[in-house]
Amino acid sequence: MERTTASSTRARDRSRWAAVIGLATAAAAIGLAGCQAASPMHDRDPGGEGATTTTTATADGIIDTSDGVLPAGVSVRDDSYPGVARLAPDLLEALRLAAADAGADGVAVHVTSGWRSAEYQDQLLREAIVEHGSAAEAARWVATAETSAHVSGDAVDIGPYDAISWMQQHGEGYGLCQIYGNEAWHYELVPEAVDEGCPPPYTDPTQDPRLHG
Repeated sequence: MERTTASSTRARDRSRWAAVIGLATAAAAIGLAGCQAASPMHDRDPGGEGATTTTTATADGIIDTSDGVLPAGVSVRDDSYPGVARLAPDLLEALRLAAADAGADGVAVHVTSGWRSAEYQDQLLREAIVEHGSAAEAARWVATAETSAHVSGDAVDIGPYDAISWMQQHGEGYGLCQIYGNEAWHYELVPEAVDEGCPPPYTDPTQDPRLHG
């Protein structure tokens, strides 16, 4: 795929990314529950590098890397983690192509959350309900295990901030699209975006008809 170098868009990236940082900062202030693991949640700090621990005890047992929990700085090519290796093949291929081109621009793309087990997703939803005070509010950040694109391997969260900025500028050339307006780090594969561009993002997951079919 044809790649536009970061140097040719650097000034534009900085100005557009200022708005994204503002969104992420505001979201963090109200305590995003999203896709994070055991301690601080991944979606709470999209510029972060994953979980601060790779295991956590729950009422149902231990959630660890075998459930998709990822430590800091995981490469898109690190198949030793199920959170990466169990992503849908087409999504993983597109992500790796994009990451290679981002790397040529001096931007490292890390996976902060990818595939998740149903148990891991259930844990995140329980934590979100506690944090946000209701199931309705939690649904704006965390899907159920039955509907989550992370559980099916069809969604990936990326970081740090410069990687998100790069992907916002170039992702559609690889069919990678931001799906939710309140989750600048959450990407899914939309193949037609290569020719037609990405569709407008849903405001948040509660507006996604795929989750209510």
